Amino acid sequence: MGEFIRFPVTMNIMKLSTLSVLVGILLCIALFAGCTTPGPSTGTPTPTTSPSEGTVIVTYTKGTGPMPTLLGTDQIDGYIAWQPFVEVPPLAGIGKVLVYSGELPPEGHWKDHPCCVFTATEGMISNNPDLTNAMTAAIILSTRYLKDHPEESAEITADWLAGKGNFTYGDISVSSVEVLKRAFPTVAFTNEPTDTFTRNNLEFVEALRDLNVLTGSLKNSTDDETIRILFDENPYYAAKSMIDSGQIKAPAPVKSPVGVGYLMSDHHASLFVAISKWQYFNDTYGIAIKPRDLSASRPDTADLMVHGKPIAELKLISGDAGPQLMQLMATNNIQFALVGNPPAISAADKGTPVKIIMALNNEGSGVVVTEDSPASDWNSFVAWAKQRSAAGNPLKIAAPGKGSIQDVMLRYSLEASGLSIREG
Repeated sequence: MGEFIRFPVTMNIMKLSTLSVLVGILLCIALFAGCTTPGPSTGTPTPTTSPSEGTVIVTYTKGTGPMPTLLGTDQIDGYIAWQPFVEVPPLAGIGKVLVYSGELPPEGHWKDHPCCVFTATEGMISNNPDLTNAMTAAIILSTRYLKDHPEESAEITADWLAGKGNFTYGDISVSSVEVLKRAFPTVAFTNEPTDTFTRNNLEFVEALRDLNVLTGSLKNSTDDETIRILFDENPYYAAKSMIDSGQIKAPAPVKSPVGVGYLMSDHHASLFVAISKWQYFNDTYGIAIKPRDLSASRPDTADLMVHGKPIAELKLISGDAGPQLMQLMATNNIQFALVGNPPAISAADKGTPVKIIMALNNEGSGVVVTEDSPASDWNSFVAWAKQRSAAGNPLKIAAPGKGSIQDVMLRYSLEASGLSIREG
């Protein structure tokens, strides 16, 4: 899941804190900028097409919020986005889902692709290992709960994102609860750091090299070096051991607030569910993320509780995009972040002391096209793209940000299908 939601004002989302306002300025920092020569491929090969059979214009919208409006007003022919934005056009009658991300070509290549990850600063992991393990345990338990209770978790997420009201974009308005209930089955929530998870992240590193995104420590790193730079799975295994034994170790309380960054997406439902169901987790496992304001649908402060005692004050900071959160992590304004893996990879490449602890979800994105499009699957989409290109009116497809998961998959799939890309 790459960079995430900027909801329009009409969704009545609360205003960002002063810190979040400052974050907006940081958008100007081009975290994904750079010119590199792609290193030798050890994972995903660069698609080759010769000659190109057509052109598609890829336009970047700096998030997904504008996409439904652009689609509904025929300013774009389609878009690739994370959930829940994939389900908005069908419910609004302005578009249709062409393909979900795991089904993108080449066949089978993107199945179970990694998306979002749980990360921490190296300082938090080394200086507060018990706190890091406890936070990891809370997310693992919440992930298990939402997998067992998808409908309830969809409603919790709709409440967090929109107060269970409508998602509204100009004249387009759809029920957030209906959207989330459609979206949840397409997101594979998981935490286990499998060999496949590691291998797929290595392939994303290769893809980011091919896009000339990586300029630092990952530019020419070997697979072993890349794994060492990106991952620290020790908190996951420590947390899982505590959960399996039924004994959550209480960390020493910390005095300073701990920042937890997240994005306004159902991909980060594990955090929302953990907070909404804090009483259940407290009573069942002895660990909880308890909101300070129990009446708030989206609180901004919570306490990590272990065995009924407050361990740390958590500042819950919503960002508009993954690079924002990584910049906040680089300046130690947050110590944990739920974020897409490309921003985490790019940040680590440029020296941000961030480690991926575990996965949050796989898949969960999709390509949407206009309702009157002749395309009904990827093959007919490619034919439509070639026809429009030949007529001098190439398709315009929006992506949320260059170097995002969605951008990587779209570019790869277009090129693998014999289509060239022009940014515009």
